[in-house]
Amino acid sequence: MRLQNLPPVVVETILPIFVIVVLALLALRGVRLFVRGIVKTLFDRETAEGTAQELSALEIQKRTDTIETLGSRVLQAFVVMIATLMVLGKLDFEIGPAVAGLGVVGIAVGFGAQSLVRDYFNGALILMENQFSIGDVVSIAGVTGAVEDLTLRRTTLRDLDGVVHTVPNGEIKVASNRTRTWARINQDVTIAYGTDLDRAIGVVDAVGEGMAADPVWKRRVLEAPRVDRVEALAEYGITLKILGSVRALDQWAAGGELRKRLLAAFTEHGIEIPRPQRVVLARDPDGPGPRPPEAIVGPAEDAPGALLDP
Repeated sequence: MRLQNLPPVVVETILPIFVIVVLALLALRGVRLFVRGIVKTLFDRETAEGTAQELSALEIQKRTDTIETLGSRVLQAFVVMIATLMVLGKLDFEIGPAVAGLGVVGIAVGFGAQSLVRDYFNGALILMENQFSIGDVVSIAGVTGAVEDLTLRRTTLRDLDGVVHTVPNGEIKVASNRTRTWARINQDVTIAYGTDLDRAIGVVDAVGEGMAADPVWKRRVLEAPRVDRVEALAEYGITLKILGSVRALDQWAAGGELRKRLLAAFTEHGIEIPRPQRVVLARDPDGPGPRPPEAIVGPAEDAPGALLDP
């Protein structure tokens, strides 16, 4: 069938709208590939110029995924907006006045939505400066959790209890990233007074070296945990500060493994971990001084019958 034989409404309206929709769908699918190519080019250029940060493969992948996701969403929204305007034009809607009206409304909304503008501006800075990426564990706006989603307007975190927190980017004043490239084992352990300090330090260092040499932990431990200093002379014992380095996201698992190994080593070598103790002094009832009431000498059922009679 030739186009000349089709009704004018099909040729002038329906067919162009169909073409616009098809092209828009193809553009939406191609946006991701386009953004991915741009991101790869930028990373390759940073590497060639020596300006790239020293990031692990996991960090690079997280940063790439974050930039791809945000860039794709922005371009896809732009494609949808253009396609919508073109479809409205084919339906004989007056686009010019509509666009002008949207501009006026945009100005009015802008004055009343300054916080929203701040959210988008901060989101763009977070992305460009690579402050954190999807998968990082961060502390922002008083909330700590893993970054599950990051857009120009808000950041979504999931904490250790599984609670999801949505934080507007404009509320982020300080971002503390706990999983950037490497992390620190920072562990305090207290030993009892009277313990041979040098011997205890040697046991702790041996435990750290053994953990670093373990095939399970060898690739995860960057620097074997060792005693850095005597941290404090506490009320119940001597506190030792243990420091070590591990890969990002491994500090919690490594800390738990270190504590387990330290407990076993202290038990094996007879090193006491102090704990609060209570000393109870009992006065001899036959000695000098007033005799304590019979009611507190033993259980109530053992007290003399005279005390139980009314």
